[in-house]
Amino acid sequence: MKGMRRRNLDRAIDQIGAGDILQYTEESLWRIRYTVNNLDFESQTYILLRSFPKNELGSATNSKRFSLNRFSLQIALLISVLLLTSCQNGPAVDPTTLFTDYQGESTPGAAVLVIKKGKVAYEGLFGMADLGAKTPVESSTNFRLASVTKQFTAMSIMMLIERNQLTLDTSLSDVFPAFAEFADHITIQNLLQHTSGLIDYESLIPDTATIQVHDKDVLALLQATDSTVFPPGSAYAYSNSGYSVLAMIVEELTSTSFPQFLEQNIFEPLGMNQTVAFVDGISTIENRAFGYSVESNGFAFADQSLTSAVLGDGGIYSSLDDLMKWDQALYTDSLVSFEMLQQAFTPGLESYGFGWRIADYNGHLRYSHTGSTSGFRNVIQRYPDDQLTIIILTNRNDPVVEPLADELAELFF
Repeated sequence: MKGMRRRNLDRAIDQIGAGDILQYTEESLWRIRYTVNNLDFESQTYILLRSFPKNELGSATNSKRFSLNRFSLQIALLISVLLLTSCQNGPAVDPTTLFTDYQGESTPGAAVLVIKKGKVAYEGLFGMADLGAKTPVESSTNFRLASVTKQFTAMSIMMLIERNQLTLDTSLSDVFPAFAEFADHITIQNLLQHTSGLIDYESLIPDTATIQVHDKDVLALLQATDSTVFPPGSAYAYSNSGYSVLAMIVEELTSTSFPQFLEQNIFEPLGMNQTVAFVDGISTIENRAFGYSVESNGFAFADQSLTSAVLGDGGIYSSLDDLMKWDQALYTDSLVSFEMLQQAFTPGLESYGFGWRIADYNGHLRYSHTGSTSGFRNVIQRYPDDQLTIIILTNRNDPVVEPLADELAELFF
């Protein structure tokens, strides 16, 4: 054991003096449980031996001089030192306290999952999935993922690349010749990394439109344009248009609907049995969370918008249970090769990969994506070197949840 760490442990024990095990709150006990699971064995052993003097440890079971009060004192010392040495990178608090705004029978909820080294380190289920029916959020509740969907769209394209049905350099006009000449210069990689320059399809929807737009409608709107916002590949501009087009490329090359391709090639193989790219009138969403907007006097139903039926950029519904399977699959080559995954997690302009943002967060490599749409705010953060994943799904349009995910990450590094 390094001298500095030993001196810190000694100092913590010596400063405590006489404690009372009964003084610890539920929050403190959570901190103890978390810390015990995360301290290395050497530190645990040292604390235990240091807390129990040899002359009492050896005679604890047969000496009349060993009293219950002394035993309680030593346990209190052990508990206290665990508290003082817990969570070096942030406050060691119960994660539940971060989500008080989502709790209760009259508020839209949140589903929270922390995965550490392949196991559930924390799960929090708060509030209501359906305010009208008073249906609570569960781990199987399916939320609209919004732009978290993009990583699944990107995975579909990567699978087609590995099946030699296209390449990263395939041009948009190779797949859809009906586009104007600018499409000759837009590649699959441009679409994946938001460097295509395609016009945002939302701006092309007529003001008089009342019927939801679908991916095929987006394709038609874009094919009617004659220019891009900037020369393809020259700049970054986050593009829902690009990911809707990618979904249509999957359909064009496989002669299969995008929802069917996802089901057959990703969801079913991974056992994501409740996850669905939702098409009204065709598919159903079990255990569905409905979206709400935050109003001055409470919450208003806001589950759908004019663009909610577009699938490639944000139309998947999923749950904590299924997203854990997705997260763990990304550590393997069960869907695509490790070489292809490495390309997905290689940053391009503005540090965007294939459906993921790549960044350094306080010295930790992070792959992440947020999702925001009518009635929903979500985030997934993966720290591959730490084998740590944070997932937060909420069925309300406010507040943003990325800061909450950051706080959770600090607790579990």
